[in-house]
Amino acid sequence: MKVLITGVTGFVGSWLADYLLTLPGIKVFGLKRWRSRTENIEHLEDRITLYECDIRDATSVRNAIEEIKPDRIFHLAAQSHVPTSWNAPSGTLETNIMGELNIFEAVRRTKINPLIQIAGSSEEYGLVKPDELPITEETPLRPLSPYAVSKVSQDMLAYQYFMNYGLQVIRTRAFNHTGPRRPSNFVCSDFARQIVQIERGKEPRIISVGNLSALRDFTDVRDIVRAYWLALEKCRAGEVYTICSGKGRKIKDILDTLIKLAGVKDIEIKQTPGRLRPTDVPVLFCDSGKFRKITGWKPEIPFEQTLRDILEFWRKRV
Repeated sequence: MKVLITGVTGFVGSWLADYLLTLPGIKVFGLKRWRSRTENIEHLEDRITLYECDIRDATSVRNAIEEIKPDRIFHLAAQSHVPTSWNAPSGTLETNIMGELNIFEAVRRTKINPLIQIAGSSEEYGLVKPDELPITEETPLRPLSPYAVSKVSQDMLAYQYFMNYGLQVIRTRAFNHTGPRRPSNFVCSDFARQIVQIERGKEPRIISVGNLSALRDFTDVRDIVRAYWLALEKCRAGEVYTICSGKGRKIKDILDTLIKLAGVKDIEIKQTPGRLRPTDVPVLFCDSGKFRKITGWKPEIPFEQTLRDILEFWRKRV
């Protein structure tokens, strides 16, 4: 079976490649831009086949898909950082919406029929009312950032191509996921990197933070990529599935746990205006019962272990 991962050099893409290579009969292909950093897949480069391709360029996408003719596609390539989407809204929309469109058109025009997973986001739900919790697939979408709007657009575009052209698209809306290799512009890695810098004496004993009162539903990335595989193994094309731990965690509690795990003392916590978003989603946690019933999936890695692994990752990097 030939499996294509767009965004294979990224956080989730690299962990998905790791997981797929543990399965029998899988040949992994990946798309990367010429300037993509490859440290996440350096240990895999002799086991996967890489194609240089910018998903915003329709010709390069079509050439790659025509040559590979994948049986399955995991579309993970995206501008995935919410704060960046405020500073670069047009780039976020172009990459995320046009990138997906180019994938779909290449598949359609190549006349192949792969299973395609579209990685949506909990950010699509946006402003959720208290009586709508926990979030399910039926919760209204009220996106509050350019990134969230781009993911809603991807979601709807996938549905349209399923309905109009019969593409075997399965939409997933994964809630926050974290783990080793997560860039430091995401909250758990940001905190862990700052703590390690303090451990090493490279920074003053101050941790800069944004909104610590937000509540999020976190799952280890290694559990998420297993879920993505099961989505294509067992779920129905055209459907949408939420994937999550089902437990909400305050950002402040995550910071406190990381500080405790690291054993650092006398830390000052300082809120920095530049780390606050123009609007922020206050509460996001969900019920993934639909997905769990169909696939039998459940998270296996304790969250405290995830945080330990993130700290160890940054101790090797800093």
